[in-house]
Amino acid sequence: MPLLCFDLIQGRSEKQIDMILDVTHKVLVKSFNVPDRDRYQIVREHAPSRMIVEDSGLGIVRTPDMLVLQVTTRPRSRAMKQAFYSSLVEKLDAVCGIAPSDVLVTFVTNTDEDWSFGLGRAQFVTGEL
Repeated sequence: MPLLCFDLIQGRSEKQIDMILDVTHKVLVKSFNVPDRDRYQIVREHAPSRMIVEDSGLGIVRTPDMLVLQVTTRPRSRAMKQAFYSSLVEKLDAVCGIAPSDVLVTFVTNTDEDWSFGLGRAQFVTGEL
């Protein structure tokens, strides 16, 4: 059920984007114990001048390979989030060649009534999910 929105600098191939999405989904399934077919991912590509992600005093240097991932989800524990962060950067580095310093992740948490998967119903509230 988590909704993942990826913001990337334009220029990656379809294969590269597919790899990023696949790796992230596998990490999500493992970290949050969600069903494998529970996959909601959106990719937004930007011109380099439209994506400014600068360091905030941590000494992190970013490259054009950077990605910003916003995860919208029901509440998750601190441990689950930390496992997700570390596993994600490890797998993106190993499989996609994206340095851990190029991965910024943010969580937006909401509740069951904040989701409608279609048909004008809040399926978590109605018991359909």
